[in-house]
Amino acid sequence: MNIETIAVCGAGTMGRGIAQVCATAGFATILFEPNSEVLRNAKEAVHSSLQALAAKGKIGAPDEILNRIFFTQNLSDCTAQLVIEAIVEQPAAKVGLFTQLATINDAATIFASNTSSLSISELANNLPHPDRFAGLHFFNPAPLMKLVEVVAGAQTDPEVIKTLEALVARLGKTSVACTDAPGFIVNRVARPFYIEALRQAEAGVEMETIDRLMEARGFKMGPFRLMDLIGNDVNYAVSCSVWEQLQQPERLRPSPLQQEKVEAGHLGKKSGKGYYTYDKA
Repeated sequence: MNIETIAVCGAGTMGRGIAQVCATAGFATILFEPNSEVLRNAKEAVHSSLQALAAKGKIGAPDEILNRIFFTQNLSDCTAQLVIEAIVEQPAAKVGLFTQLATINDAATIFASNTSSLSISELANNLPHPDRFAGLHFFNPAPLMKLVEVVAGAQTDPEVIKTLEALVARLGKTSVACTDAPGFIVNRVARPFYIEALRQAEAGVEMETIDRLMEARGFKMGPFRLMDLIGNDVNYAVSCSVWEQLQQPERLRPSPLQQEKVEAGHLGKKSGKGYYTYDKA
């Protein structure tokens, strides 16, 4: 399939970033979000991001790119050749959304989840067209991060994976194909990076010291700054998901320190406070 129209469901940090990437690559893009304030903030954030990229000479015609995105609160507007979901990491919510989307799209539409760690196969088992469902995992911030994981579930048609890999190339990104597994590739590999840093903090080592040491050894960002960028709610949810799916190994047990941050609403940059304090996004 030659995809020309893309709908993105969910206008949070990831959803609006994915929509921006699609529009920048020339696709007619629909961004759906039922919450009017979130949708309004998304439009403002995309506009600011495009203006900043244009000022640096990285893109041209930012207003033209923005005009390729149709911002809507109506799910019925989400008819496209590809629908990408970027909502809360809760299986029931995702299945409910995709079930509704299947009723308003035609037989050729491909559905993809941006989930960080939920099983693509298990989600697909509850969907009307499991062969047309796959994972399409972008990384935050989507406009800047080059890697996209293309995840095949047990029932995903191989042609769907080929189509998504071709799409990722058109987006100017680099795809890595992987089969469904806890945390896929990147989040599976990254768990010890976060968990061990949290263990050290629990033992009394200052978080800023840990970040400085890791950055001095070549990491672009230390674990605590990176968790704040990703969102502590998202990062903690992924840790819990991977831990559960791997039968709760002690080495990957989620940290109570991060759980406390999530319960306190200290989610990182998007909330204004996490392990560090920020101007609220």
